[in-house]
Amino acid sequence: MFTLNCKGRLLIIDKPLVMGIINATPDSFYSGSRFEGVDEIIRIAEKMLNDGADMLDIGGQSTRPGSEAVPADEETERVIPATEAIARKFPAAIISIDTYYSAVARAAIDAGASIVNDISAGCLDNKMIRTVADLKVPYVVMHMKGTPQIMQQNAVYENVTREVLDFFIAKTNELKQAGIVDMIIDPGFGFAKTTEQNFELLKNLPVFKMFDKPILLGLSRKSTIYKTLGNTAAEALNGTTVLNTIGLMNGASILRVHDVKEAKEAVTLFSAMNK
Repeated sequence: MFTLNCKGRLLIIDKPLVMGIINATPDSFYSGSRFEGVDEIIRIAEKMLNDGADMLDIGGQSTRPGSEAVPADEETERVIPATEAIARKFPAAIISIDTYYSAVARAAIDAGASIVNDISAGCLDNKMIRTVADLKVPYVVMHMKGTPQIMQQNAVYENVTREVLDFFIAKTNELKQAGIVDMIIDPGFGFAKTTEQNFELLKNLPVFKMFDKPILLGLSRKSTIYKTLGNTAAEALNGTTVLNTIGLMNGASILRVHDVKEAKEAVTLFSAMNK
């Protein structure tokens, strides 16, 4: 069991949780997750919460391979109205802000978010780690080499599991020294990883339990699934459920997904099997 202090609210992870993805952006890799306008975002947030989402992850720019970076001020304009609206409409909701900008993270926490989800682990904004420590909120720390624009050129490893493990050994120590208490480990599936490397990481996911931190699994509708199956992101729900189930069996604590209902069903069945 894990506990996360989300701005005074205790989030208890005694069974796997589901994080619903809300992209306040026009260019996410999966068209079904692109939501523009506060009314539409409120609608999808309500659906996800009704479907059982334990938390909502709001992002303001695509981080797919080769995507174009959005500056912090534009990202702020996208995510803050959405965060404020969700926090106002659903005050009990746990909101995560998906950003690598410290200024966006601070503004979103002020607007009602209570978790920071940073794909760069503080590597793209040298103020991020200090900001998260000051805000005293949980931090999702992810492995990535380079930036989304060039990361797939960096998918070169002698042993991907060992190198990602070494990264987290150093990074968790750095975060502890900075005063960050609550951390969530994300191996970064699809971020500077080939399909083969993603499968190797998924197979070896149990080794990341050594950190005694929640493990976030972010495989929803990614190219590892649809390229392996020979279909598209729009057709990758079944494949997502299969890999999420394998992830649950290998120790994942949080499933970050586009499709909350199906992920909750996987968690329910997995939990029933392990009573």
